Amino acid sequence: MTDYMHGTGVQYHLHIQQGDVGRYVILPGDPKRCEKIARYFDNPQFIADSREYVTYTGYLDGEKVSVTSTGIGGPSASIAMEELYQCGADTFIRMGTCGGIALPVMGGDVVIATGAIRNEGTSREYAPIEFPAVADFEIVNALALAASQLGKRHHIGVVQCKDSFYGQHEPSTKPVSYELEQKWEAWKRLGTLASEMESAALFVVASYLGVRCGSEFLVVGNQEREKLGMENPILHDTETAIEVVIQGIRNLIAADKQKQKG
Repeated sequence: MTDYMHGTGVQYHLHIQQGDVGRYVILPGDPKRCEKIARYFDNPQFIADSREYVTYTGYLDGEKVSVTSTGIGGPSASIAMEELYQCGADTFIRMGTCGGIALPVMGGDVVIATGAIRNEGTSREYAPIEFPAVADFEIVNALALAASQLGKRHHIGVVQCKDSFYGQHEPSTKPVSYELEQKWEAWKRLGTLASEMESAALFVVASYLGVRCGSEFLVVGNQEREKLGMENPILHDTETAIEVVIQGIRNLIAADKQKQKG
């Protein structure tokens, strides 16, 4: 690849380099969430702000950890993972928001992804469509334990990833409404928990790089519950999801240290 940074070792998009980040990285979409997450770190330090990518680094339980925003969607998320990997990161947790699909999933709940439907484009430039987008088992366990430890109502299972937000919420207005609506019905029948925009790309890129990746989300609301006239609380405060991801990282750190002893 062409060296656009003239041998400085600085990554082209994130503007980070070796030593700037820890092996554990939290990946929110919104850059404004990074400072909020970094407040949970010991000795948090601002590292870089470039495009949609904001990075802070600090410590949890003595281990170096970072948070880097990815913006919206698979293309920018995959760039973040590739460049963070080049700087030494090997464990990633996407933390963001999602919309519920399965009826038991309500606004304010937490969803932990075991896998993602590849209804987006980025992952297709890494792997054939037959290859599954799956979360790392250790991260799923760490997040599930964290949600239980914190007493947070949560769901564990498959999520759907797409590239078009309004294709989900206004499918009938789109020229390919026939396809969007038919597939959405399939996701419902298959018990898909929720819809979001990054996990499929991140899971597939993680498989390619040989690193660990998982995802957890705050449910903002559930359009299927609204259609049926069911209770449908709408929540935007991501504090619950942040608490779960921080505790999840702590659980991973403890498990990794235990493995090293063994």
